Amino acid sequence: MAPLELATQPQPRADEHALIERIRAGDSEAFYDLIRPHERAIYVAAYSILQDSSEAEDIAQETVLKAFRNLSQFRGEARFGTWLVTIAINESRMRLRSQQRAHLESLDADVPDDPDYVPLQLRDWREIPSQTLERRELREALTRALAALDEKYREVLVLRDVQLLNVAETAEILGITPGNVKVRLLRARLQMRDRLVTELSGWHLKRKGK
Repeated sequence: MAPLELATQPQPRADEHALIERIRAGDSEAFYDLIRPHERAIYVAAYSILQDSSEAEDIAQETVLKAFRNLSQFRGEARFGTWLVTIAINESRMRLRSQQRAHLESLDADVPDDPDYVPLQLRDWREIPSQTLERRELREALTRALAALDEKYREVLVLRDVQLLNVAETAEILGITPGNVKVRLLRARLQMRDRLVTELSGWHLKRKGK
């Protein structure tokens, strides 16, 4: 799976509430029908933090199991898919802590981040035309650029630009304010653009040297 392929946010299904009620009443077989539209979103959320496909798959499975065991706690105040992604994000963070990743920092501070960062005079990573690179080269460049971002920027970029969640949902999942979501997303996009410009320059030089 290409981590940065844009996905269409699953639309709430008319029978989602009915499925949840059936499962709560004891029809466990209905759980797969409930979870199936959200499987990719769970995986991508986990991958955005762990940057490892096998770890992300493991967390995705744990997320599904935890959602099944705790379905009674889902109150319907947020979309079911948002609730699932929140579980995946939290499970991924706990996995990192268990691996003693010292660089993990809290996302709770309600203050602007990295005020000294000065981006290149370009707008954001999504403006790079796809025709400037072969599809495979572009995908690899995007993946490398994403992996190089700080975790707090990578999370918000994936939730907003890959998962296509709105600002309020992203803020709820990450436990930060909508204002911080906007600040981090802007900086994430600018940093992606900076890194991709470097990737593009190197790629064009290699092409000329052939």
